[in-house]
Amino acid sequence: MNADIEHVLRTETPHVLGALVRRFGRFDIAEDAVQEALLAASRAWQADGVPDDPRGWLIRVGYRRMVDLLRADQARRRREREAGLAELAMREPARQAGPPRDSDDSLALLLLCCHPALSPTSQVALTLRAVGGLTTAEIAHAYGTSEATMGTRISRAKQRLARAGARFTPPAGADRDSRMAAVTQVLYLIFNEGYTASSGTTLARVDLTGEAIRLTRMLHASLPEDAEVTGLLALMLLTEARRPARTGGHDELVPLDEQDRTRWDSGLIREGTTLIDGVWNRREVGPYQLQAAIAAVHAAAASPEHTDWPQIAALYLWLERLHPTAPVRLSRVVAVAKAYGPTRGLALLDDLNRRFHLDQDPLTHQRERAVRAHLLRMTGNATEAAHLYREAAALTGNQIEQRYLLDQADRHA
Repeated sequence: MNADIEHVLRTETPHVLGALVRRFGRFDIAEDAVQEALLAASRAWQADGVPDDPRGWLIRVGYRRMVDLLRADQARRRREREAGLAELAMREPARQAGPPRDSDDSLALLLLCCHPALSPTSQVALTLRAVGGLTTAEIAHAYGTSEATMGTRISRAKQRLARAGARFTPPAGADRDSRMAAVTQVLYLIFNEGYTASSGTTLARVDLTGEAIRLTRMLHASLPEDAEVTGLLALMLLTEARRPARTGGHDELVPLDEQDRTRWDSGLIREGTTLIDGVWNRREVGPYQLQAAIAAVHAAAASPEHTDWPQIAALYLWLERLHPTAPVRLSRVVAVAKAYGPTRGLALLDDLNRRFHLDQDPLTHQRERAVRAHLLRMTGNATEAAHLYREAAALTGNQIEQRYLLDQADRHA
């Protein structure tokens, strides 16, 4: 598909879905209708070009498909009444328009997808699908599960929302607060998938990182006193600041220690550092604030040699105690190796593997091999390092990352 068309479709999807859910109150059917509208647009716009009002075009097609889907289910008379209302909405021009052009349904959709009737995992998966625009395969990668399993989970989540009678109305009070943890996790996963794509021919997907940052800015604007939302936004900005230097002139991956730091985005670094500095002295520190603090330490170093790795290792230990996940543990291994040498890093990795099996965890089994290969190379064990680099390359679907790992294997064989 044309990249410009794909960008428009991804940008407009939350607005179109929000318009249909607001009108009909049926998230499960509306999501299906939107997907069919997107498919129709991808075909028509390739031939005719993007219309002047792509959102209106998608909403009109989505409305028509909603009518068809509601009519097709004759088992419940309520759906027939909704189909009649849909017909009226299509006939009356004043009701055909979508939401006002300056409205944004993305945040409302995020909160809807984080409905308390859903499990935390289903909340994240459904939001990634409906608002983030990720494919089922990409969501499965983020969770370390199969595409078939994730597809079933998303389908069941939509069915559960329908049974719960979920409506497109913003939650308030305690209900809203209870959904925020799931919302921030959703945005974090969207950003991570964009920063290092799970598959494809590019290292990053700027559309996803940009959307994650946009939605997180919205959250921060509505909750400026929430230290973790502030920390999440700071983390994204400080991480995104390094993106221009992550690939070279031939789209090859450039590791952090070899990046040209003059290419880092100084504006994003200033903004992110200001945000995390503003909340760092609060009584309670959460995982996103800690990760932002780690990113700020990297950003403050004028060169790799000036990086305060002991401080980063200490912050990762703190983070591991708050958020003991396999990726956090593996990141601490890297920090310890940088601060105190590869031998100590390998000893820590062996210990964590014995206790937590990082080499078997779906979220770290690929990167564990790459990290171990790097540390073995630093200790002079080039043969084993080359073998592990190749194993790691075989386990990634991202071609840029794969090429880098194979190149490392060849260089140190």
